[in-house]
Amino acid sequence: MITAHVVYATITGNNEDIADIVTEALEDADVQVEETEISQTDPSVFEDVDICVVCPYTYDEGALPEEGMDFYDDLSDLDLKGKVFGVAGSGDVFYEEFYNTSVDKFEEAFEKTGATKGSESIKINLEPDQKDIEKLDHFTAELIAKVNQ
Repeated sequence: MITAHVVYATITGNNEDIADIVTEALEDADVQVEETEISQTDPSVFEDVDICVVCPYTYDEGALPEEGMDFYDDLSDLDLKGKVFGVAGSGDVFYEEFYNTSVDKFEEAFEKTGATKGSESIKINLEPDQKDIEKLDHFTAELIAKVNQ
């Protein structure tokens, strides 16, 4: 059985919604999945699963979630070769060039671990709408397909 862990950081609830959508899509595909909030999670949980997903927010002008700094710093030190990762986050286009930069930073952190990118990262403006849900379902399907390759 494929296993997954979805970690989110949220202020507004939008990234928890994104994590819930991804988690539900994984469950619907018979993936054994756990979802946790970033400040309550050690990145080593990713060593024990096939699929690793982070749903971060970007604070102010490109800052990572404050409560996720330790998680972010420790993530880069892991050896996640053989694991598949995906990053999807909500932001606000109001911040222009800083829009959803945490998504990019977490993608870079995962790349340092040797994990395989399972799908293109997703950036959602504010709360996910129906079109975003379809994108997230496709994102999840690609993650699963990558594990099955």
